[in-house]
Amino acid sequence: MITLDGKLTSQKIKEKLLQQVTEQVAKGGKRPHLAAILIGNNGASETYVAAKVKSCKESGFLSTLIRLEATVTEATLLQHIVDMNNDDSIDGILVQLPLPAHISEQKVIETIAPKKDVDGFHPESVGRMVQGLSTYYPATPYGILLLLEEYKIETKGKHAVVIGRSNIVGRPISILLSKNDYPGNCTVTVCHSHTPNLKEICLQGDIIIAALGKPEFLTADMVKPGAVMVDVGITRIADASKKSGFSIKGDVAFNEVASKCSYITPVPGGVGPMTIAALLMNTFKAVNKG
Repeated sequence: MITLDGKLTSQKIKEKLLQQVTEQVAKGGKRPHLAAILIGNNGASETYVAAKVKSCKESGFLSTLIRLEATVTEATLLQHIVDMNNDDSIDGILVQLPLPAHISEQKVIETIAPKKDVDGFHPESVGRMVQGLSTYYPATPYGILLLLEEYKIETKGKHAVVIGRSNIVGRPISILLSKNDYPGNCTVTVCHSHTPNLKEICLQGDIIIAALGKPEFLTADMVKPGAVMVDVGITRIADASKKSGFSIKGDVAFNEVASKCSYITPVPGGVGPMTIAALLMNTFKAVNKG
C-alpha cells in the first residue's frame, strides 16, 4: 500500500509555481492575484481560507481577503463580486462556501466572471468542461487528477466508482475521469444514496472516489484487493481525548481499508492540500490566459 501524499505533492506544485511566478515577474509579467470573500465566522471556513492565503504567499501570489458579517445582504455580497470582476488587478475570485441561508449560492456563482472563476463552478466553466474545452476545472476534482498524475497511476480502461453526485466533486470528477486524456479514459459509475447495490458496485472499482460526507462509510468488505482509494470526505467528530475536542475522519474506514489498497489518500493530508494546489494552478492559468 502506497499513501497518496497530497501534502507533499501540493508542496511540489507550490514550489514550481513560485519558480514560474518569479521568472514571470522578472520578465515584466504579472504576479497572480487571488481574492477571497469569507462570510461569517465558520471555524472550518476560517481554516480553509487561512490555508489558501498562506499558500498564495508560498507560491509568490498576491492575495486579498474580504471578511463580511454573516448578516451581510445578498445584494451587498454580489456588489463586492462585481467590483472584483471589474478590478483588473485581480485574476481569480473565490467565495468560501457554505453561505448563510439567506444568500443564494447559485446567484453568487453566476455573478463571478467566468474568466476569474478559479473555483470552476460557473455554468460556463462546467459547460466547457463537459465539452472537453479549455476551462477551469473545479478545484477538488482537478486536485485529484493532479495527485493521480503525480503518482503515475494508470487510469486507461479502469473502472472508476464515484460515490457522491455533488456539483463540487462527484459529478465533475466523473466527467473528468471519463475524458479521452490522462488521467482519464475510465469507465465511470456514479453512485449515490439511492443506489441499491452499492457494495457490489464498489467491489468492481479499480479506482474509488469517496465523496459522500459520511465518516468511515466505506469499509473493507466494499473494496477489492489492489484498488486505488481517493477519500474526499472530511468530517469533524467530537473526541474528548483530543485537545481540539474533535477528530477528523474521512469517508473511508482507513485502518481497515488501507491494507487492501494499492494506493490510498490519508485524511487529513490527502485531497485537501491538493484542492488548494489546484486553485493556485487555475489562478496562474487565469493570468496567462489574459
